[in-house]
Amino acid sequence: MTQTLRSAPSTHALLTDGRTLEVRPSRPEDHAGVLAMYRQLSAESTRRRFFGVSARSAALAAERACRSETSGHLALLALHDGRTVGVAEYEIQNELDDQIGEMVTDSGAVTAEVSLAVADDLHHVGVGTLLLEHLVHAARQAGVTTLTAVALADNHPVLGMFRDLGLRVTRRPAGTEVYCTVSLASDEEYLTACDERARIADLASLRPLLRPGSLAVIGASRRPDSVGRAVLRSVRRGGFAGRLYAVNPHAKVIERTPTYPEVDALPCVPDVAVIAVPAAGVPEVAEDCGRAGVRALVVVSSGLDAGQGAALLGSCRAHGMRLVGPNCLGIANTEESVTLDATFAAATPARGGAGVAVQSGGVGIALLGGLSRLGIGVSSFASLGDKYDVSGNDLLRWWEADGTTGMAVLHLESFGNPRAFSRTARRVARRMPVLTVDAGRSDAGRRAAASHTAAAATPTMTRRALFTQAGVIATNTVAELLDAAALLHTQPLPAGSRVAVLSNAGGAGVLAADALVEAGLTVPELPVDLVADLLHVLPPGSSVGNPVDTTAAVSGAVLRACLDRLAAHDSVDAVIVVLVPTAIAAATGDDPVRALVDPHRDGGNTPVAVVRLDQGEHVRLLPGPAGDLPCYGDPQDAARALAHAAERARWLSRWTGAVPTLSGIDAPAARALVDAYLDAHPDGGWLEPRECAELLGHYGIPLVPWAWAATEDEAVAAAARVAGPDGPVVLKAHWPGLVHKSDQGAVALDLKGEEQVRDAYRRFAGRFGDRMTGVLVQAMARRGAELFAGVVQDDVFGPLIVFGLGGTATELLADHAARLAPLTDQDVRDLIGTPRCAPLLFGYRGDPPADLAALEGLLSRLSRLACDLPQLAEADLNPVVARHDGILALDARIRLLPGTATDPHLRRLR
Repeated sequence: MTQTLRSAPSTHALLTDGRTLEVRPSRPEDHAGVLAMYRQLSAESTRRRFFGVSARSAALAAERACRSETSGHLALLALHDGRTVGVAEYEIQNELDDQIGEMVTDSGAVTAEVSLAVADDLHHVGVGTLLLEHLVHAARQAGVTTLTAVALADNHPVLGMFRDLGLRVTRRPAGTEVYCTVSLASDEEYLTACDERARIADLASLRPLLRPGSLAVIGASRRPDSVGRAVLRSVRRGGFAGRLYAVNPHAKVIERTPTYPEVDALPCVPDVAVIAVPAAGVPEVAEDCGRAGVRALVVVSSGLDAGQGAALLGSCRAHGMRLVGPNCLGIANTEESVTLDATFAAATPARGGAGVAVQSGGVGIALLGGLSRLGIGVSSFASLGDKYDVSGNDLLRWWEADGTTGMAVLHLESFGNPRAFSRTARRVARRMPVLTVDAGRSDAGRRAAASHTAAAATPTMTRRALFTQAGVIATNTVAELLDAAALLHTQPLPAGSRVAVLSNAGGAGVLAADALVEAGLTVPELPVDLVADLLHVLPPGSSVGNPVDTTAAVSGAVLRACLDRLAAHDSVDAVIVVLVPTAIAAATGDDPVRALVDPHRDGGNTPVAVVRLDQGEHVRLLPGPAGDLPCYGDPQDAARALAHAAERARWLSRWTGAVPTLSGIDAPAARALVDAYLDAHPDGGWLEPRECAELLGHYGIPLVPWAWAATEDEAVAAAARVAGPDGPVVLKAHWPGLVHKSDQGAVALDLKGEEQVRDAYRRFAGRFGDRMTGVLVQAMARRGAELFAGVVQDDVFGPLIVFGLGGTATELLADHAARLAPLTDQDVRDLIGTPRCAPLLFGYRGDPPADLAALEGLLSRLSRLACDLPQLAEADLNPVVARHDGILALDARIRLLPGTATDPHLRRLR
C-alpha cells in the first residue's frame, strides 16, 4: 500500500510574498543543510519543534529527515536561494499512540505522523502551508488516509496552520500538548483553500511584472529597426510612469533614455527587465538579472534551443523571477498609475477594461487593435509566447483582482494545467465575460482511433468541454470574438433565446431570421397584443410577423417606436435591427440609425444589435447619449454574438453543481484489480471480458446478465443460466485486441434454444479458428434507446467522459458530447441534454421517457471510475440501452496503461 517518493523531481512554487521556493524530497547529502537550519532556529522555535532545547534533538531530527530511503517515510525540503528553509515529513505508524488512536475510528485508516519546521526568517510567508500541501499529496499517493501531529498548546502558528489548511482536522487537548488528526479526504473546501492561497501568491509575484516601478530594456540597439529599440520606443511613447533604463555596452543614450553597459551598472535594480538580445545571449543576461535582484523578465527574443530554454528557466527559478515568453510580443498595462507599453506593436493600446493574454503575437496585435477601435480598450496585456512560466491562469487571477478589468480575452494554443485553469476560469467567469479564440481545431490533432471513445474524442471536443464547463465563450476567429465582445461590452444579457427581427427590407429580415436560427436562437411569432401595437404605428404595407418588415418608407421616429415596443415586451429577449440604405431616407435626410441611438430610446434590459448591410466594417459601435449600440456588417455576425450572450446568460443562471456522493463503490478492490493486471502486463492492454465486468461491478455500473464460455457445451450451459432454456441470448466471439465485433461478424443475436446456440458457436469457431479465446453469452436485452458512454484519458486534460448516440453507427453519425471529469450533477445533466439524440430520452412520439436518474448515475459512476484510476486509458460502453425502467450496458471494453495520479490543484509553477 505504501511507497517511497524520494526519487520524485523537485518543483517550484510561490510564497505569499511572491518569492519562489523549491520543494523536493530530501536526500542523504542534504544532512548538513537540514542540520544547519535546525541549529539556527531561535530558542522559542526550537522549544516548539522539539518540545525542549536539546541540541541532540536537532541532530537526530536531521539524521532522520535525510536518511536513506525507508518505506513509509518521506521528508520534503523547502529551499530558497539554495538554503534549506523548511522541513516537513511523515512516517506511517504501525502502532498509534494511545491518545491519537482514540481519535482514529476508521479501522481501514492508514495513519502517518507528521512533523514540520520552518526557518525563523521565513515565518508568515506560507512556507509551512506549502510544505503541508505537498506532503498531503505525497501521503495520498502512498495510501495514507490520515495524518497525525502533536503540538504544544501554545504553538499557535502550527495549530493555526492545520486549522486553515482546508482539510477536516480534529484536535484533542492533553495537558500542555494538543493531539491533531487530519483527514486526507479532499473536498471542495480544501480545493477552495488551495485556490485562495495560490491566488494570493500569484498576485504578489505578478506585481513587479504588471505594475513595475522601474523597467530596463536589455538589448535596445542603436539601429532603429531592431526589436529592442522598438520596445524602448513604445515604453517612452506610452508614457511609462516609472523609471526607465536601457542596457547596451555601445551607447550612452538611446531614445532619450539613459543607457548602461550591463545590468550591474544600473543605478537601481529594475522590477522588470525586457530582454531583446540574440538567443545565445539570453541565458547569461537572465542570470545577470537574477543575481542583481530583478523580479520579473519579459523575453521577446526567439529561436532559443532546448539548452538555452532550460538555462533561462533555471535562472528564473533559482532567483525567483517570473517570466513572460520567450518569443513574445511583450506586455502592457494601461492603468493610469502605470501606463506601460513594453511591446513592439505598431500602436499603443487604448485604455479600457479588457484584459488580454495571447500566445501568438500576431493575434495579440489584432486583438489590441480591434478592442481599441471598438472603444472597449485594454486594461493589461501579456503576449505569452512559448509560455515557459506565466500562463493564462496567472492572468485570469490578476484580472479578477486588479479592480480595472471587466472582460477577459484569451488566445491559448496550449494548456499546461487545464483542470486548474478550469477552476480559475469558472470563478472569474462569474464576475466577467471570459472569451477565447479556440485555436487548433483541425483534425490533424486527432489521435489514432483505438476505440469508439478515442475516435470520438477530438482535440476540439476536449477543449470545448473545458470551455463549456468553465463558462468560457469560445469563438472560432478573432473577428467573431470581437463581435461578441462588442455586444457584451455595450448590452445587457438576454433573458432567453427569443429574438425579434426588425427590418426596413423584407429580404434582409429573412436573412437575419435564418442566421439567428442557425446560431441556435429562436424567432417566434409575436403575440397578438404586440402585433396590434406595432400595426398602430407602422406605415401601410408593413408586415408584422417575425421578422417585422417596416417597408422602406419607415421614418426614424416610427422605427424607434417599433424598437421600443419590441424591446419592452415580455415575449422578446433580444432585438436585431437590420437596415439597408434607401433613396427615401437619403432624400429626406431622415437617417434611421440616428433614431436608434436617440437618448430617449428605452429598451430596458433587452439587448439590441444593429445590422447595416452596406457597412464596410465588420463591427463598430454606434455612439449615443443613451449608450452605444453594436453595429454589424452581416446578420450572421450579429446572430453569433447574440447566441454567445444568450449562452453566457444560461450559464450564469445555472447552479454550479456538486460532485455527487455515490454508494456501492469498492475503490480499493478496483485498484487491486488494476495493479494485478499491470503487474502481469507491464505495457498495459485490453482487459478480458470477465475483468471488465468485475471492474465495472466495483463501481456499480449495470451490465446485462452475462457468462463466459470457452467451449460449445459451456456456451449452452451459460445460455440456460443467463436467460433460461429458451433464451433468447446473444453470443459474442472474443479474442485479444478485438474492437469492432459487428464489423468482424463476431455477434449472433436472438438465439433461442440449445441448437441455435450450438450452431452460432460452431460458426464462430469455423470462422475465427484458434484466435477465438471464447464467447460472451448474454441475455437478449429488450429494445430501448441505444446510447454510448465512454472515457478517454487525455495526457494534458485528464479524463474525458464522452456520451451520445450508440450502436454500430456511433462513429458514422458522430452524435457525441463530452465533459471533463470529475462531473458535477449539473455537468451530467448538461451532458445528457447536449447530443442531437437527446429528445429520444425525454419521451419521443409517445414513447415513455428513459430512466434519466439511472442514466445520470451511470455517467457519475463512470466519472468516479476515471478519476480514481489514472491507469484507465480508455473505456467503451456501447451500446447502453436506456428504457423507462432502467439502463443496461450491453458491451464493455476497457484498456489500461501504466500511470500515476497527479493532483492538478497542487501548487507549483510550470
